Amino acid sequence: MLALAGAGAVAVLALWWHDTAAVVGPAGWLIGAGRIAGLLTGYGCAVLVALMARVPALERGVGSDRVARWHAMAGRYTICLLPAHIVLIVWGYAVQAHTGLVHETTTVVFDYPEMLKGTIAGLILLATGVLSARAVRRRVSYETWYYLHVLTYLALFLAFGHQLALGADFAGNAAAQNAWYVLYLGVAALVVWFRVLAPVRLNLRHRLRVAATVREAPGVVSVIIRGRRLAELHAEPGQFLRWRFLADGLWWTSTPYSLSAAPGPDQLRITVKALGDHSAALALLRPGTRVWAEGPYGALTSARRTRSKVLLLAGGVGVTPLRALFETLPARPGDLTLLYRGRTADDLALRAELEAIARSRGARLYYAVNAADGTRAAITTTGLRTILPDIGQHDVYLCGPDGMALESYDALRAAGVPAAHIHHESFEL
Repeated sequence: MLALAGAGAVAVLALWWHDTAAVVGPAGWLIGAGRIAGLLTGYGCAVLVALMARVPALERGVGSDRVARWHAMAGRYTICLLPAHIVLIVWGYAVQAHTGLVHETTTVVFDYPEMLKGTIAGLILLATGVLSARAVRRRVSYETWYYLHVLTYLALFLAFGHQLALGADFAGNAAAQNAWYVLYLGVAALVVWFRVLAPVRLNLRHRLRVAATVREAPGVVSVIIRGRRLAELHAEPGQFLRWRFLADGLWWTSTPYSLSAAPGPDQLRITVKALGDHSAALALLRPGTRVWAEGPYGALTSARRTRSKVLLLAGGVGVTPLRALFETLPARPGDLTLLYRGRTADDLALRAELEAIARSRGARLYYAVNAADGTRAAITTTGLRTILPDIGQHDVYLCGPDGMALESYDALRAAGVPAAHIHHESFEL
């Protein structure tokens, strides 16, 4: 996938090279660099939308977390190229016309065709980029971040006309124009199909509703969801769906939660820790509440397994997808182990279920909780080798808070587990 995206960028550069006979003087260099930045920005925007179109081949094959990180990385490059395109083009035009930057900016924005649309599009994209920066993202509401991202579809629609009207590389080049139409219409088709039509079809078919809520631990609640013909959903243990609960204060937010039990023919279950207003409100859901779902997504499934012995390493509410795998992964007695890290014994959600599964399957179950004086129970190389002397021969499924996951990953690598056998999904960007 990365090679394909890179080949597209090379093709964009080849378009500029083919259409540029010579670069003459400072103005020519500035305008040429601005054209390159603009072409790559337009291409990058299409790639960004394609990555977030929730195409199953990406979401399940590559993994939702990796796709999200690709999106974040490509977004940073694209948002840096956008102001470079603006500044270089206007500066080059100003040098060429022997005018000031302010005068040239006014002329370009108000006198050039499609430039007002392009300006609006650029402002929306820049605002989205700023709000997506990690330091800023933590300080704005999810709703602001989400709906500004929705506006990027409008921005791309506005920018498309600007690219074809003013892009020197498209003027009189029918092949380049057609390729750009194919790129953008293809991406638009992916969005319409996988983000609009597929979810509508799913929810009309399965008619999901809340059946019950169950308190599992302090601040942790399970939501049981019933529906019709859920086997046709083809959800797997370890996967997640994006859930929208059609209740007051919740309908506007679509949030990913993993399945915390093997999916049944008419029932799904998620288990959620109260980490904010939305997750805390799930404990108050009433039976019968309609549910809108999208998915299933994620690649943290049995398909990643390559070895007979498996360690499931969970932290906090990250136990939810691993609990489903603990129940369903084929394994001989003694070949399946779950290590569950929590602050206290009371924080170990689904503990009774885990112990019942361990007994019935002959699996091993260990807890790592803080000492009575609050001393943190760290996941260390020595500790891992103590409970599993042959840990280097295991596949490891890892799910938990970002800090714990990073600590555990380092300990696993030091204990001799190859990176290819550590399976982890994280949405910390």
